[in-house]
Amino acid sequence: MKLLAIADLHLGRGDNRRALAELPPHPEDWLLVAGDVGENEEHLRTAWDELVPRFARVLWLPGNHELWTTPASDGLRGEALYRRYVEVCREHGVTTPEDPYPLWPGPGPRCRVAPLFTLYDYSFRPPEVPAERAVEWAVESGVLCVDERLLHPDPHPSRAAWCAARCAATEPRLAAAAAEGPLVLAGHWPLREDLLTLGRVPRFSIWCGTRRTADWHLRFRAHAVVYGHLHVPRTTWRDGVRFEEVSLGYPRDWPVEGGIEPRLREILPGPGSGHGVRRSRGGGEC
Repeated sequence: MKLLAIADLHLGRGDNRRALAELPPHPEDWLLVAGDVGENEEHLRTAWDELVPRFARVLWLPGNHELWTTPASDGLRGEALYRRYVEVCREHGVTTPEDPYPLWPGPGPRCRVAPLFTLYDYSFRPPEVPAERAVEWAVESGVLCVDERLLHPDPHPSRAAWCAARCAATEPRLAAAAAEGPLVLAGHWPLREDLLTLGRVPRFSIWCGTRRTADWHLRFRAHAVVYGHLHVPRTTWRDGVRFEEVSLGYPRDWPVEGGIEPRLREILPGPGSGHGVRRSRGGGEC
C-alpha cells in the first residue's frame, strides 16, 4: 500500500486525457491529486470517473486552473466556484481540504494527510518591489498570469485577502492535527519561495505562493510536503523534510509516450525505486 501523488493533470489537453484513461489500477493505493486537474467541472468529473475506481482513496486540493471563471462555470466565481468543486468531489467520495485529515493506514509513519488550499499573495517578490507594484513588476518582463483575468476572489476584496483568510483558517486545523502526530502537507503552490524553479520566467514568482507558509513544514511536523504548479518534478530537502514537486504538466512538459504511471510519486512509505524524477522541458508556464 502506497500514498502516491500527482499534480497538474491539465485534462483540457487531449493527450493528458488519453494518458489518464490508460493508467493501470492501483486498488490498494491512495492517490493525492495536488491541483490543476483542469479548468471546469467536466474536467473534474472526468478525473474522478477515471481515478476513483482505480485507487482505494483519492484526495484533492485546488490549483489556480480550477478556480478560473470560464463560460462553463455557470457564473460562479471565487469562493462559490471552489465550494461547487468541493461538492463534486464529495459526490465521488474524494477527500478535499474541507474534510477531516485522514490518518494513513499503510506502512511507514502514522501520518495524517492534509490537503491544503492556500492560494498566493504576491509576496514572492524582491523586497524593493512594493505589493501594489507586484503585477506591474512582472509585466515589465513580459509575464502576466491568466489568473489576473479569470481567477476572481469573490467575496474577498483581493486574491491576497483570500489567501490570508485561507491561511488563517488552515493554521489551527494543522496545529491540532500536528499535536497528534506527523503530517503530510499537500498543496498546489510551493510553501517556500526557495523551491521555485521558473527558468525563463522568474517574475512569475508572484503567482506561486505566500511567505506565510514558509515555516509550516517545521511548525506542523511535516514528514513530507507535496506541491505542483511549477511543472518541474523534483525532490528537495529543507530542514530534514522532503519536498516533492509532483507535476505532470502540459504535453510538452513530459514524455507522453511513457504514460502517467511513471509520473506518480511515492510519498508514503517512501520514494519508490520505480518512480524516477524527470525534469520538465517547460519553462515556467503554470
